[in-house]
Amino acid sequence: MTGYAVEVNEVHKRFGTVHALEGLTLKAHRGEIYGLLGPNGAGKSTLIRTIVGLLAPDSGSVTVLGHAMPDKNILARVGYMTQASALYDELTVFQNVAFFAGLMGCRDRDAIDAAIAFVDLAQRRDSRVATLSGGMRQRVSLASVMAHQPDVILLDEPTVGVDPQLRVQFWAHFRAMTERGITLIVSSHVMDEAERCDRLGFVRSGQLIAEGTAAALREQAGCDTVEEAFLVFAEQRGVSNNEH
Repeated sequence: MTGYAVEVNEVHKRFGTVHALEGLTLKAHRGEIYGLLGPNGAGKSTLIRTIVGLLAPDSGSVTVLGHAMPDKNILARVGYMTQASALYDELTVFQNVAFFAGLMGCRDRDAIDAAIAFVDLAQRRDSRVATLSGGMRQRVSLASVMAHQPDVILLDEPTVGVDPQLRVQFWAHFRAMTERGITLIVSSHVMDEAERCDRLGFVRSGQLIAEGTAAALREQAGCDTVEEAFLVFAEQRGVSNNEH
């Protein structure tokens, strides 16, 4: 068994004339936060959906926890939080989390309650989701993907639309997950979140244009910020400004 939770090798994916992923290769270690950083339309969501197994690559391979994807038998060990909320407004917090956990074969009430408590919503356990703020809904979504205790969690733009204070809380939750040995792959176009990741992959126009720790990438680019480093690597690689 390798030390990698996720391995993506030379993956290509097209949608008609759009080349969404162009030979992209990356590896995420077990128990780390791997950040996918790039502008909207860079291919991050396509990559995440390919890792989860919702999309099959046109060529190349994706391996999750040693299993070639897509493979429905590994899904119980994977959590996936989409950009758009999939919650049911008329159900309570507990009912939503229990429903999504049940889809993954988990009906352990203690595990469901533990996930709700983890995101600080124990006191709103019996509240209908329709009565919650946007930030609370995001926390319910996070609880819903972790209640079945997956080994790998993929989070697609999880902090979009949340206030700065809640964003800090989310990243505290993410770090606590890795301390449990969970691997997180987090996509974002918010460059200041990069410093919170263990390693980063800069994605632009379906390509991985640079990879490493935030400090190493800044040093390689000779820049003070991750955002400046991203622009340097994009220019070096000659990547098109036309995102997918």
